[in-house]
Amino acid sequence: QVQVVESGGGLVQAGGSLRLSCAASGRILSINRMGWYRQAPGKQREVVAIITNYGSTNYVDSVKGRFTISRDNAKNTLYLQMNSLKPEDTAVYYCNVVANLYPYWGQGTQVTVSS
Repeated sequence: QVQVVESGGGLVQAGGSLRLSCAASGRILSINRMGWYRQAPGKQREVVAIITNYGSTNYVDSVKGRFTISRDNAKNTLYLQMNSLKPEDTAVYYCNVVANLYPYWGQGTQVTVSS
């Protein structure tokens, strides 16, 4: 079994920054793709950023140039540096880890950006 735990959410004013972390633990033989998703009230969950085990990254257009995804393979940890936050970034942010060829989700962390 693999556990995924996010941290780092909170309340921030527009223009501010937050850094999310996601730690994967348990019986991990390999981790492939890792990513951040978010779900705003009344909306479907959407992908925010993805990083492969080779370090290739992809971002949704709305966060390009503001968010940076990174990973520490030695610690099985994923990060999301979020700068220049906007009220429309308000959502629950979820970490997704493909470990042992199976996707695992964290419980989510709330990010609220006030105007």
